[in-house]
Amino acid sequence: MAHTHPPGQPHPEGHICCPETTTSHPNDPIPAEPIDIPHIKLPPIITERPIDSLNSSATSLNYASSSNPQSPTTPATEPQVDNDLEELKDEGLIAIAPAPPEERRWSDQPIPSAPDEVKKILGEGGENRNLIDKVCCGEGCCKLEALELDPQSKDHVPVVVPDNDAFRSLKLKLGPLSLDSKLSRTLELPDEVMSFVRLANGTSSFDSTVQKHPPRFVTPHPPFEVFSARVHHARELTKPSAEKRTYHFDLDVTDYPEESGTVDFVVGGAIGVCAPNSDEVVNEVFDLLGVPRFVRDKQIILKTLGGRWPTIWGDDMPRELTTTRRELLTWCSDLQSYPPSKHLFRVLAEYAHAPNEKKILLYLASAQGQAAFCDLRTGPHLTITQILNAFPSSHPPLNRLISVLSTLMPRFYSLSQDPMISCQRDGSGCRRLIEMAVTVHETPNWRGGPRKGVGSGFMERVAQKAMAATDNGVNPLTLDLRVPMFRGLMANPLAREFCMDGPMMLIGSGVGIAPFRGFVHRRLRSNNVTNKVWVVQGIRDSLLDEIYSGDWGVQEDKIKTIVQSRGGQHEYVQDAVRHQADIVWFLLNALDGRIFVCGSAKGMGEGVERAVVDVVIDKGNLNGEEAWSFLEGKKKEGVYVAETW
Repeated sequence: MAHTHPPGQPHPEGHICCPETTTSHPNDPIPAEPIDIPHIKLPPIITERPIDSLNSSATSLNYASSSNPQSPTTPATEPQVDNDLEELKDEGLIAIAPAPPEERRWSDQPIPSAPDEVKKILGEGGENRNLIDKVCCGEGCCKLEALELDPQSKDHVPVVVPDNDAFRSLKLKLGPLSLDSKLSRTLELPDEVMSFVRLANGTSSFDSTVQKHPPRFVTPHPPFEVFSARVHHARELTKPSAEKRTYHFDLDVTDYPEESGTVDFVVGGAIGVCAPNSDEVVNEVFDLLGVPRFVRDKQIILKTLGGRWPTIWGDDMPRELTTTRRELLTWCSDLQSYPPSKHLFRVLAEYAHAPNEKKILLYLASAQGQAAFCDLRTGPHLTITQILNAFPSSHPPLNRLISVLSTLMPRFYSLSQDPMISCQRDGSGCRRLIEMAVTVHETPNWRGGPRKGVGSGFMERVAQKAMAATDNGVNPLTLDLRVPMFRGLMANPLAREFCMDGPMMLIGSGVGIAPFRGFVHRRLRSNNVTNKVWVVQGIRDSLLDEIYSGDWGVQEDKIKTIVQSRGGQHEYVQDAVRHQADIVWFLLNALDGRIFVCGSAKGMGEGVERAVVDVVIDKGNLNGEEAWSFLEGKKKEGVYVAETW
C-alpha cells in the first residue's frame, strides 16, 4: 500500500515521509545500485612532502591491504545515562517511539520535587524504585524528605547564604533552611583512604615531568605506558569567525613501542590522549585550599588503602608511590568534568568554619536537600574551583579532597587519515605520523567567560604554541611540543567494520567527519575495488567550518554532499539521508553495503537513525515497529555502524 502523506512532512505517528528526488523514490521498494554516480578513480601517487610542508595529505609508505582491529578494547570509563536508557528500552520498561527531528526545547512538564509527588511515582513502599535506578541522577530522589520547621522555634530565621558570585551562580533553592533545621539521613563522612607521607632522608627521588608528561604510574593498559608523541605540525581547520574551533594535528609515533600480537594503528581507530588540568586551574585549587607554594612541588609518598586511583585502569590494590601534590592534581584528579557528589559536599562540610556554609553543605548531603542536590547535578556545569569559591570557609586537606574526586580519564580522538600511509622525510629516514582533528568544547563559566574542556583545551594550547612558532618563522619541532597518548580504541566499531570493498555511505557532522577522511584515503589506495563511496558532511556554514575541504584526495563534488544548518538550505544530515533514500535503501540491502555514522549522539545520531527508519518505512512499506526491528538487525550484521558520543 503506497503512502499518501505529503513527502517531507511529519506523519501523525512521528514518521517523516521521504521526498521525491532524483535519488529518492519512496514508493519504489526495489533496492537498485545507483548508476548515475561515478566510481572513485585511483588518483596519481602523491610524492612525499618536504619537511617544512604545511600540507597534511598522506604519502606513500608500507601499508596493509586491510585494517587489523585486533587490539585490546579499552574498558569503559564511566557508565553513561544514554546507555542506561537504551537498556531500559530493550527491557521494555520504557517505550521510545520514532519521532521527527525538531528543535530541542525545555519540557513544560514540572519535575516532581516534593516528597509526596515522588512517592506517587515510586509507590508508598518504593516498590517501583527499580524503574528509575538505572537513570537516577546520582543518589536517589526517592530519598527526598521534607524540610520541617522546628515547632519549638518561635522565630524562623533562614540561613544566611554566602555573599559571593560563585555561590549565586549555583542558584540553590534552600527553602526554609535555618541553622536550627533538623537534617536526616545525612551522608556519613567518607573514610580516609589515602595519605601523604614526608619523604624520608635517603629515599630515592625522581625528576618530575609534570609540565610535559604524566607520572609513570598513570598507566592506561598495563604494562604499557603513556607515549610522549612529538607534535610535528598543527593548524586550524576552521575560519576565525566559526562558532567552534577545530584544529588538525600531525603526531610523530615513529618510536611508539611494539606491543604483543599484530596491534597497530588502523584506519577508523582512535587514540587516547592523557590531557592534564591546566596550570591555571591547578594553582587556583592550591590557593583556595591554602596549600603553601613551597610544598606543591615537593616530593612525597602517596599511600592508598585500595582502588585503582591514581592509575587509570590498574589493579584494585593498596599503593605506595613517590610523587608530588602538583602531579596528582595535574594528571590524576578531574577538576571540572563530573557533577559534584554528596561525598564532596560532606567532606567540604566537615572542614567549613562558617556555620552557615557548614549547614548548607550538610543540607546538600542530606535527604532534605536531595532536590537541591539533583538540581546541581543536572543543571549548568560545575567545577571544583567554582564550588570552593562558593564556600570560601571550607579548606579540606588536599588528600581528603582528592579522595572524593573522580579520576582524570583519557580523552579519545579518531584518526583522520589512513595511518598506514603517512610519513615524513627528515633526511635520515621516514618518520611515521598519525593525524587527528580536535574541536574545542566550550561552555560558559560562572565568571562570565568560557570554560574549555580538559582534553580540547589542552590540545588547543598545544596548537596555538605550534601555530605561533610557524607564524614567526620558527619550526614547531624546535619547541619539542608533546602530546601524551596511547594506542587506544583500535577495535572500535568504525575500525572493526571498515572493509576494503563494497559500497558505503559515510555520515558525519562537525569533527565526526574526520575518521571518514581516512576511510576515503584507504579506499583510494586499493586497486581492483568497486570504490563506491557517498559522504554526507554536516556543518554550520561552509564558509566558516567545513573541515578538510579539498583534502580528501578526490573530486569531492563527485562523492560528497555538504549539509549546512546555518547557511544554505538550513538542513541537517538526517534531511540528506531522506533525500538520498534510494542509496540508503540500496546499501541496507546490498551484500557488502555499509552505512557509517559518526558525531554527537544527541540530535545528530538520533536524527540519522530516525531518518534511516523513515527510509525503511517508505521503501520497505513497513510499519514503525517493523522498521525499527529491521534497523536493529542491520546493526547486528554490521551494516549500520554508529560511533557517537
